Amino acid sequence: MINHYRLRPLLGLAVISLFFLGLYLHLDRVKAGNRGPDPVEQEAARLMLEAEKFLLSCQEARGLSADSNQFDINRTGLIGLENSPLTTTLGNLSAKRTTTNPNLAALLVYLLRQAGVRSGDRVAVGASGSFPALIVASYCAARALGLELLAIISVGASQWGANHPEFSWLDMEDCLRQHGFNQHRLLALAWGGEDDSGREYPEEIRARLSLLAVRLGLEFLPSGRLEDRVREHLRLLEKAAGGRLKAFVNIGGSAVNLGQDSSILELRPGLTRVRKIPPASRRGLIQEMALKGIPVIHLLNIRRLAEIYRLPWDPRPLPLPGPISFGRRGALGKGEQVMIFAAYILACLLWLGLEGLIQRRAGQAGSQPGS
Repeated sequence: MINHYRLRPLLGLAVISLFFLGLYLHLDRVKAGNRGPDPVEQEAARLMLEAEKFLLSCQEARGLSADSNQFDINRTGLIGLENSPLTTTLGNLSAKRTTTNPNLAALLVYLLRQAGVRSGDRVAVGASGSFPALIVASYCAARALGLELLAIISVGASQWGANHPEFSWLDMEDCLRQHGFNQHRLLALAWGGEDDSGREYPEEIRARLSLLAVRLGLEFLPSGRLEDRVREHLRLLEKAAGGRLKAFVNIGGSAVNLGQDSSILELRPGLTRVRKIPPASRRGLIQEMALKGIPVIHLLNIRRLAEIYRLPWDPRPLPLPGPISFGRRGALGKGEQVMIFAAYILACLLWLGLEGLIQRRAGQAGSQPGS
């Protein structure tokens, strides 16, 4: 027969646990309902929507009709061609269109804050031209947060990225600067492609991009061994930041950022933890930054990123800038969570103490003569 004296403490703890769980969920929901949209996130999303309009008009001004691009269904100016001489690898069209959502800039504000970044800080971006929308999102997030953004960007791109020979990332950069998006510092360019040499590109495209880079006051970094390229990128970023980098954002799949070790495939998109550090010959900027204790935001595997942060996949039409929870944001602050947890522990201890006292008295009464 089950001893109810032994079950009663466990039942009491279960009731207390359910009560405090319900209390936590209720308070969290009430506070979330009272919280308005985040003004900085809203500003970043608004800026990205504005940038997309500028890029589309700039594209059309160059004789590249948006109507002729069947892939850019939301008319953002940020979706390229299926194939072109600038295409370096395969791509996913739905992933590219998902990143054109203006709320990606708001997500970056959220992620940068989670990384501990504050207004006035310096952050680094390493990107390929495969996800031009994410580069724009990083520019807008940094501007809304008041950050100094330092970037090195590869002009190579996967399918449907910034791979149009007449509207490459450099052309987009030019358009953005003309419309006032010039608060960031683009430190240098990489060619992309195998070993960042760009030798796969036709000579006329290389010549055009070289002239445009000169006009924008930019230089292409030399190709070479992965370890040498990583060292040079790191040197440029650290020099520009004065040794005060607060976060690193990787956009796309450049080898110089990812490295060449299979452990990179284990990284969760978003604000991530780099647990495995390969030998220097296989390391990329992601691992080098992690070694220095610099938080890493990894923007690749867009399908998983959208799932984690509850973003619509391949939306049509694009969502307007608006408040989003991003799926992982608790309304209760850490102090409030600690207070609830402390009250829960205290209630459990009081219950166990009371139950122990009751059982001792019951035992004493049962041991008295004549009982």
